[in-house]
Amino acid sequence: MRLAIGFIHSRRGAAAIEFAIIAPVFFLLLMGVIAYGVYFSAAHAVQQISADAARSALAGIDDEERKTLVDQYVEAQAHNYAFIDVDRLQITVAVDETLDTELVVSVSYDASNLPIWTLWRNLPLPDQVIEKQAAIRLGGL
Repeated sequence: MRLAIGFIHSRRGAAAIEFAIIAPVFFLLLMGVIAYGVYFSAAHAVQQISADAARSALAGIDDEERKTLVDQYVEAQAHNYAFIDVDRLQITVAVDETLDTELVVSVSYDASNLPIWTLWRNLPLPDQVIEKQAAIRLGGL
């Protein structure tokens, strides 16, 4: 009986038990923050690529030259962005048909190779294809 009472009032090992209870939740949250951070970084990079490519296309005289400038920019600069595989990028360059004064650069990125898809299978996840656009006026104001 005296041994049982001593066992109940003992505080040795309490930190180990608390760590065993809290650690899985902590590591799960930490991995979630890292995985979503990688995804958001890739999404930001895709948006930045579309904006920078649209700016580079302004120097073009016609639609064909603008498309060439965008392709050259993406080929030269897209590898500088973290978490972006250039082979998974799809670029579309078009003049907005309704206004005819805006150049729209659309970038679609297949993000299925990012670690978020392997870490989380049963949670609600963002789309595996990141699509961003940048529109820029042609001919100034």
